[in-house]
Amino acid sequence: MKNPLQHAGARTITVDSDEADRRLDNFLLTRLKGVPRSRVYRMIRGGEVRVNKGRAKPDRRLQAGDVVRIPPVHIDRKAPGGRPRAANLAWIEERIVYEDRDLLVLNKPAGIAVHGGSGITSGVIELLRTARGDQDNLGLVHRLDRATSGCLLIAKRRPALRKLHECFREGEVHKHYKALLLGSWRGGNRDIAEPLLTTKRRGGERHVRVDPQGKPASTRLIPEEQFHTAQLTKVELGTGRTHQIRVHAAHIGHPVAGDSRYGPDPDPVAVKLNLTRLFLHADSLVFESPKGDRVIRAECPLDDELIAVLDRLRSAQ
Repeated sequence: MKNPLQHAGARTITVDSDEADRRLDNFLLTRLKGVPRSRVYRMIRGGEVRVNKGRAKPDRRLQAGDVVRIPPVHIDRKAPGGRPRAANLAWIEERIVYEDRDLLVLNKPAGIAVHGGSGITSGVIELLRTARGDQDNLGLVHRLDRATSGCLLIAKRRPALRKLHECFREGEVHKHYKALLLGSWRGGNRDIAEPLLTTKRRGGERHVRVDPQGKPASTRLIPEEQFHTAQLTKVELGTGRTHQIRVHAAHIGHPVAGDSRYGPDPDPVAVKLNLTRLFLHADSLVFESPKGDRVIRAECPLDDELIAVLDRLRSAQ
């Protein structure tokens, strides 16, 4: 039987400009997959890891030209939880709607987390890294709920990741969603500016509610197509809080179709329409390129299940 533990000898890595300003611990964790985090931190604190031949702390910011020595270490190459092989991940490459040297935009499927953790072996970012031969520089620029599909922005280089993070913090990225909201809509556009508070339930599950003690959040709802029991709505976000659209929509009495957490459960409209997922889709992203030389607009079409739901609603009119 082949031993899944592979012994990696001591090696040195010279930090390039793409890795500049990265923390030492994060730099190591991306290169020592299969090594427990606790072991990586013991290596740093015990002086086994050296930066420019000297000891360094985990939070040290690396600079271009720094030489990092990584000691010999056993790496568990066994795929945890049946992690897919690269050959089985052609589908994720087919969902890329835009790509250049610095970034890519993926049409994320519903039901897949953006990253692993909390019992999830592999999220989108891990799957994409595997499909591309463990490209360590791939990094999430932002997040989408596991139940939400659509535009997910991923950086391919560290400088691009830092710049795009800055754009998100400064509100320079325009995010548009499509949502099917329940109920009979009256009037036109609605602007919701209610603070949101995130709490954790037993087991660590996050739950969000409107609360004066929460963080500021703003959402604009723009009805596009009305039906008897629901309406297709364009959503523009002024902020990007956890579950923001779902909580704001439920707060005004029009929860997102298929939302068992903040809407009715069972959802009679979802049952009637054979909707088995949340009808919330990140429709488009508009932002300036990391180099500032052009504006990028990426659009992700609705998945077949959501298109079929709309077709059923139209035929019932």
